[in-house]
Amino acid sequence: MTDFNIAPTTRARTGPFARKDAAGENFPVASRLLPRHLRPHVLSFYRFLRLADDIADDPELEAESKLAYLDALERALTSGQAKHAYLKPALDLRASFQETGVSDRHARQVLRAFRRDSVGARCHTWSDLLLYCRFSANPVGRYLLELHGEGPEAGPAADALCSALQILNHLQDARDDWVALGRCYIPLAWFDDAGISVERLVETQTDPKLRAVFTRVVDHTDQLLERAAALPGLIRHRGLRMEAAVILCLAESLAARLRTRDPMKKRVSLGAHQKMYAMARGIARGLAG
Repeated sequence: MTDFNIAPTTRARTGPFARKDAAGENFPVASRLLPRHLRPHVLSFYRFLRLADDIADDPELEAESKLAYLDALERALTSGQAKHAYLKPALDLRASFQETGVSDRHARQVLRAFRRDSVGARCHTWSDLLLYCRFSANPVGRYLLELHGEGPEAGPAADALCSALQILNHLQDARDDWVALGRCYIPLAWFDDAGISVERLVETQTDPKLRAVFTRVVDHTDQLLERAAALPGLIRHRGLRMEAAVILCLAESLAARLRTRDPMKKRVSLGAHQKMYAMARGIARGLAG
């Protein structure tokens, strides 16, 4: 399923928190594989979460201010009333929910993760990281399943894919998250196991001990992707099935690249040819499913 909390792209502000958009994401947002009449609803969901993420990631805001802004965003979503223009994505998403009948619980669950981000909470164990992903990533897949009228059967596989996408992003941005925001989503216990401090994330090159930590992250993420492999076959809607298959193939390719490239030197991402190949494989997998 589409992950909306992926690639940071720094640019000049055009509004209170505007720094990122769909063009900077690793994975497609409301691609043409999805039905045309549903794409505006997916974009409304994305824009709401994008705004919330920008608030939580704003280095110029104190934690208390971030929490206040996120509370205002949730109030606008649930009440339909907003005093400030920046809250428009909440009103748009509320209108989308009213039109489609989709529950607002998915959006509200993600806000829970952004509140945790706002106070700089860290992940101490793998279980802690998966719990974080339960709120930061998994609701996105659950939203798309509900929007397309899918049943609960695909839920666990969608959760595995969304968690994998989130964790790959954490590995891509490990250094930036630590240096800019003091955050570390990689389990802190794994640094202890490797005999190094999390402060090693300030370095610009990976040494063998830090590489071992990163490899452990990829190993565990590959296990999530194995659980997610069944997802396309569990989705009845053809377009969403192909979308899920494409994203699964992109995630598998990114995980393989992160296994061999150094994310401390520069952000590891897929090149244009790699993306095209992964997308072709995904579409073929989706059609077969």
